[in-house]
Amino acid sequence: MIDFIARRLVSIVPVLAVVAIFVFLMLRLTPGDPAAVIAGDNATSDQIADIRAKLGLDLPIWQQFAIWAGDMLRGNFGESFFFKKTVAELIAQRIEPTLSLAICTLILAVVVAVPLGVIAAYRHGSWVDRLVMGFSVLGFSVPVFVIGYCLIYVFAIDLGWLPVQGYTRIGVDFGSFLEHMVLPSVSLAVVYIALIARITRASVLEVLNEDYIRTARAKGLSNRVVLMRHALRNAAVPILTVIGIGIALLIGGAVVTESVYGLPGLGRLTIEAVLSRDFPTIQAVILLFSVVYVLINLLIDIAYTLFDPRIRY
Repeated sequence: MIDFIARRLVSIVPVLAVVAIFVFLMLRLTPGDPAAVIAGDNATSDQIADIRAKLGLDLPIWQQFAIWAGDMLRGNFGESFFFKKTVAELIAQRIEPTLSLAICTLILAVVVAVPLGVIAAYRHGSWVDRLVMGFSVLGFSVPVFVIGYCLIYVFAIDLGWLPVQGYTRIGVDFGSFLEHMVLPSVSLAVVYIALIARITRASVLEVLNEDYIRTARAKGLSNRVVLMRHALRNAAVPILTVIGIGIALLIGGAVVTESVYGLPGLGRLTIEAVLSRDFPTIQAVILLFSVVYVLINLLIDIAYTLFDPRIRY
């Protein structure tokens, strides 16, 4: 197990190197000049050229990449072109809302989706099964921002139960924090619930046809014990896999959700940085998301051994 974890951690390095090269080249080769954005509409060509020189954008691409990569290896994420702060400071200021949104969404999705999938599999062919599958198709088809605006209209504008936008830090007022997290978490969780519930149903339904399930029932075990202790445990590996894969959906959805609800997180920071062509900020945030995605999938792989002892690394 330790060797497996060490190999996976080492494999992160080439993955991040490829991501860094791709993001760096993509930003430099797409149209748009951050110096022109910073200088403003009334700036002269000489003023734009001076800004480009100060930012190092007049250097060859390979030299820009070498300087940036060297700074990254030393833990220096650089300074934001647009916000005039260090990128590390920006990330530290914006990471709490994104982390809160991701954790709340993940907990909500797993708590709701797994029981729905198990019930749909147990009631295979019934109206409950059709209802869950219909929700899964609908939830996975509707964009996150559409769900968000519908929830805002119903629960914030029409009923007035919850705030429309904004964020309260968890250490300032926990009650207000929960109020501001409900709608964003539900909006983002709908797609995730649809995905997990569908895979849970398929996995549990396959396991329920196995011989050991019939044996467990023949022993007189209750349906709850059969479903939770035998069926769900043996169907856990595909469910864990889709939870890990769905982290990419979670990261992408956070960008949209934070914009809809005005959350000052990393997703909204990414959009602001893209619009202002803030290269250092975009590169650092994407690399951070990549590290998180790889590490979470590593934890998912390790969790396989807890549910299926046959898996050994």
